[in-house]
Amino acid sequence: MRKLLFTLGTLLLFSCGSSRLVTQNTPPPPSGPDGVKIQVGEVSSINEAPLETLFFTSESRIGEMMNFLASDDLKGRDSGSEGIEMAAKYAENYFRSYGLAPYYESFRDTLANYKKTSYNIVGMVEGSDPDLKNEYILIGAHYDHIGIIKAENGDAIANGANDNASGTSTVLELARYFGTKKTNRRSLIFALFSAEEKGLLGSKHMARNMKENNLNLYAMLNFEMTGVPLKGRDYLIYITGYEKSNLAEVSNKYADENLVGFLRTAKDYNLFQRSDNYPFHTEFGVPSHTFCTFDFTNFDYYHRVGDESDIMDFDHMANVVNKLIPVLEGIANSPEKEVKVN
Repeated sequence: MRKLLFTLGTLLLFSCGSSRLVTQNTPPPPSGPDGVKIQVGEVSSINEAPLETLFFTSESRIGEMMNFLASDDLKGRDSGSEGIEMAAKYAENYFRSYGLAPYYESFRDTLANYKKTSYNIVGMVEGSDPDLKNEYILIGAHYDHIGIIKAENGDAIANGANDNASGTSTVLELARYFGTKKTNRRSLIFALFSAEEKGLLGSKHMARNMKENNLNLYAMLNFEMTGVPLKGRDYLIYITGYEKSNLAEVSNKYADENLVGFLRTAKDYNLFQRSDNYPFHTEFGVPSHTFCTFDFTNFDYYHRVGDESDIMDFDHMANVVNKLIPVLEGIANSPEKEVKVN
């Protein structure tokens, strides 16, 4: 999310073409379209979800993805740079490898509002229901960061692990689940936005384009800064704009636990308007929220070179993905639209 000014002079910042296979400089996606091996055991929560769902992704798999996306090789993934091109190829190959179709003619959506050539990466999984498939849920995260900045202790690469390789990894794994399982009755669009750090330009471009083309958008679910867990909370993750819809209530029903909560600080500093959910809110007026686990106390390296993958909690990140799968499945498959704007 974009810059926030705390009281007492404390400045905090928050950021909560053709398609082809990955080049030799870009490692392939983590192997195994079916995820990690499942251990036999009893299911005791999440509406008795199958173990394959509960353990769909893993700490090691998330770590492998994060260690690439936030590596020095990508040089901070600045929009229009060679580094973000490597991330774009990685995401394209990931979508292709796990059964997603391009939403546009290719997986690349070229931004019309940014001077450097930049792309959103957009794939989809068509719904299985002949009627509900005409309703779309958009699941997104920005994959850009700020590139090379002023050096600290000889390091000038702002790797952007929490901001927002974490959200990117979450979306890629959710795409892998639905791309391989095909359990969604409504159609799902998976989007990785560029130029968020330039003023939400990627999501503004895409929201405007989709509105002009009369997309029947049901909801926009965005992921931002999910790399470290909340502390002292009785929920796993919060959403921005909590009071603007009943998304938290619906999510907790499908999770069968208090999964999504309210963070007062997010409301106080209007985080609802500071990430890629907001352009879809303004264009479509549908439920549009960002899921996040950054609460201004649990992470000290926003837009600094210290935002490295080795300080991320990969087990927490895998838990976020696994617990959100039944939530997204429930929202995608309910006969009526349950998530409503307040």
